[in-house]
Amino acid sequence: MPSVVALIPARSGSERVRDKNIRPLAGHPLLAYAVAAARQAEIFDRVVCSTDSGKVAEVAQRYGADVPFLRPSELATSTSPDIQWITHALDQLDRYDLFAIVRATNPFRGPDVLRRGLEQLLVTPEADSIRAVELVKQHPGKMWVLEGRTMRPLLEQSHLDVAWHAGQYQALPEIYVQNSALEIAWTRVVSQTGTREGKVVAPYLTEGYQGFNIDDEEDWDRAHRLLDDGEVSLPDVTLPR
Repeated sequence: MPSVVALIPARSGSERVRDKNIRPLAGHPLLAYAVAAARQAEIFDRVVCSTDSGKVAEVAQRYGADVPFLRPSELATSTSPDIQWITHALDQLDRYDLFAIVRATNPFRGPDVLRRGLEQLLVTPEADSIRAVELVKQHPGKMWVLEGRTMRPLLEQSHLDVAWHAGQYQALPEIYVQNSALEIAWTRVVSQTGTREGKVVAPYLTEGYQGFNIDDEEDWDRAHRLLDDGEVSLPDVTLPR
């Protein structure tokens, strides 16, 4: 088996949900569910949290993640590209064949998603990485761009007998949107392409709420409702001894 490191990004400066990564959800900090999913997947040689905050680092360590370094503050702004903190993390660690990004903001993604994602990437040798996607609910074929007092379709459709914006949803081509439930890539793509995904990306199709991401207070409230209604479950969290 190739060596794999799980990277859990958890910067301190969340603007839309204050202290999001360590805010309690169903009795544990949000970050704890990402650590639990990564540990329970039993596919990672190491589970590392990348954070700029000593407070977040303490929480991550309490739940079983390693925090061998703190991320520089300039790599932890709201506009910092992911490739910057990923490169920084990989430079600080031993050499691993693959890395996975296990985001704290996807609490309903369990360890099985991580296991199956790695298995799928390993049997897709032509791919540099794998990324979670799901069918779009708002199709780009029905989106418009405003131009002054008029508008035009976002996607060129003049070649079609029936424009997508004039047809039924069922007749539209299937389009998928990425979510942040899963990303796994060969580490070589970072140095070779300067990206986190490389040039050839394989799709991992999520189901249900596996791709549900908490970005704002509305998402936070919805996460509570989904749990209260029994529509979702969280990874089991146990504090390591």
